[in-house]
Amino acid sequence: MNEKVGSRPVGTALLTIFFAILCVLFLIPLYALLLGTFKGGAELFVSGLNLNPTFELLHVKAWRYLFTGIMSNGEYNPHNYFIWYRNSLMIVLVQGGLTLLLSSMVAYGFAKYDFKGKNALFMCVLLVMMVPLEILMLPMYTQINAMGLRNTYAGVMLPFLVNMSAVFFFRQFLTNVPKDLLETARLDGCTEYGIFFRIVMPIMKPAYASMAVLTGMGAWNALLWPMLVISDANKYTVPIGLNTLWSPYGNNYDLMITGSCFAILPLLLIYLFAQRFIVEGMTAGAVKG
Repeated sequence: MNEKVGSRPVGTALLTIFFAILCVLFLIPLYALLLGTFKGGAELFVSGLNLNPTFELLHVKAWRYLFTGIMSNGEYNPHNYFIWYRNSLMIVLVQGGLTLLLSSMVAYGFAKYDFKGKNALFMCVLLVMMVPLEILMLPMYTQINAMGLRNTYAGVMLPFLVNMSAVFFFRQFLTNVPKDLLETARLDGCTEYGIFFRIVMPIMKPAYASMAVLTGMGAWNALLWPMLVISDANKYTVPIGLNTLWSPYGNNYDLMITGSCFAILPLLLIYLFAQRFIVEGMTAGAVKG
């Protein structure tokens, strides 16, 4: 008994050391990215991202150019980075919000209603999860073009408003919600939509927070599909816009690295605000009873 009690502090210390090392390993790429924003394009072209802070070569010219459009030689060269940033934020907010709402409604139907073909339809959901996006792009583009939604934000968002992974995740969460609670609400005269919006949605806050991080990250980092649909430069998102800055001569590497570093901020804020719900949402459905 005493050996077990005495071993707990040792085990806790080892676990703390392990996670501290793991945290450092995750932070190293972020440190290299942040350090790269203070280097010139020529140096990045030669040495790439590294952990060596050559202090005499560090400067804030890339950050000044990003926010003001003033280059290192003093010339004003405007860019569309913040237009791309605004477009990405709009897509994340609209697509993310609608995805959470519609996917949770579909999952609620699978979890709490019995209807003919329910299992077969849910099997289709699982099968769609296994199909890579690249395989679906051609038929999706054909359909979007036929609907007249090419070069529109609606065309970018529409195919992903019901996310199969989110449907599966929400369904697993809702299996723990007792049906007696919903039946009691029905007996009190609450409508089906009232049950969902007044009872089910508040219960799903942890699941919403967890999936908001994943769907937001997917919408923010999306490149292939938006690049296929959008052709107007003023409608570019951050990933597409940064991709247009690519140059074999390395003269835009500093702006690309700085823009990429600044683009992490929204996802970081989403995670910081939602982190207290994430563990609870991710583990929901793992243990029943």
